[in-house]
Amino acid sequence: MPPFPFTAIVAQEEMKRALLIAAVDPSIGGVLIFGDRGTGKSTAVRALAALLPKIRAVAGCPYSCSPESPPEACPHCAGQRGPGRDGNKVKTHLIPVPVVDLPLGATEDRVVGALDLERALMRGEKAFEPGLLARANRGFLYIDEANLLEDHLVDLLLDVAASGVNTVEREGLSLRHPARFVLVGSGNPEEGELRPQLLDRFGLACEVTTPTEIATRIEVVRRRDAYERDGEAFCAAQGKVEKALQKTILSARERLGDVSVPDAVLENAARLCVALGTDGLRGELTLMRTARALAALEGADTVTLAHLRQVAPSALRHRLRRNPLDESGSTARVARAVEEVLGPG
Repeated sequence: MPPFPFTAIVAQEEMKRALLIAAVDPSIGGVLIFGDRGTGKSTAVRALAALLPKIRAVAGCPYSCSPESPPEACPHCAGQRGPGRDGNKVKTHLIPVPVVDLPLGATEDRVVGALDLERALMRGEKAFEPGLLARANRGFLYIDEANLLEDHLVDLLLDVAASGVNTVEREGLSLRHPARFVLVGSGNPEEGELRPQLLDRFGLACEVTTPTEIATRIEVVRRRDAYERDGEAFCAAQGKVEKALQKTILSARERLGDVSVPDAVLENAARLCVALGTDGLRGELTLMRTARALAALEGADTVTLAHLRQVAPSALRHRLRRNPLDESGSTARVARAVEEVLGPG
């Protein structure tokens, strides 16, 4: 059965917007989704990946490298020649955008890769067995219950997601391979929180809740039931709107570099971060990139204060210091600061 269509997901607008923004500009740094169970978190990630067009990859490459990428960046492709290299063409094929699940019990060896024990014992060869990071290259790495994952693994994942390269130094092996992916973490805050240092490393953080409106709940149940009864027909009915959204994403990627960010907008982004007391400059940088990606999605040539208002909660709510004198939640604090700094929307 095909994945549930992204455009058929009811409500959860902030989560859907954040995932679309990450698909347009992966450099934003991944998405963290906190909320109740059964609110469509994993469904949305798989639906977005299925929505994107297939990617062309080098045949036989365990890292799904693009034929256009420099071969020296990949241990598998280093010995091959691509188009334009001595006139030889490497074999390629089309593959779906990868979506890799990282289970809670995963060891570091399974995540980053390790020595291929079978080849080492049977043939006496030192060979690398790629891990989950290799499979996730050029796609999405999804961590359910990220708040329950060991901190050193989360730190490792964030470092690799930021650099786009996985470096392995173990059991006599020393290699680097491409690992560019959008990191998506989800979890229930009632079951534990991520350390503030790790929270700050995610680009965007969203809150999802169980719908309380009767009409919304009925529509969610109706669509899910229709999908499970006849998934092919349900997805076919969403075909036109799915194609339209796919075109919007591809167009946004192409125009992203041409979207301008006026100095006045940058100044307001900085004032907003100062008002909220965020540490460092990662807040401003993420706020700018997120607003620019949203403008590209909307077909705008320039980032405006309206774009800042829309993305401020997702870009800043997880970067706030705890204030024992302020009992309001982080979302309310961001909303209050936005109104004070940017004025009423």
